[in-house]
Amino acid sequence: MTVLTMAVNAGFLLVFLAVALGFIRLVRGPTMPDRVVALDMMTVAIVSFCGLMAVRSEVQAFLDVALALALVGFLATVALARFAERRRSRGQEGDG
Repeated sequence: MTVLTMAVNAGFLLVFLAVALGFIRLVRGPTMPDRVVALDMMTVAIVSFCGLMAVRSEVQAFLDVALALALVGFLATVALARFAERRRSRGQEGDG
């Protein structure tokens, strides 16, 4: 077993742990920003999973998938942040 194989296996273990912890935070909340950050963290972990799969299998298509997923994850995070900001600003208008 080479050092690269051990590093990739350790990376998979850490990515699975990150996704599991992110999912727990996504479900438990308690606030909308917590859920947005958890979803973004899970997206980053899944992108890294694709990168690890590209290294392990030596198939470059996983890198294309990782790039597309990173772009979609970024757009989703921006959209959720704008949604949360608009929701917050509407609540402040009603208080005045």
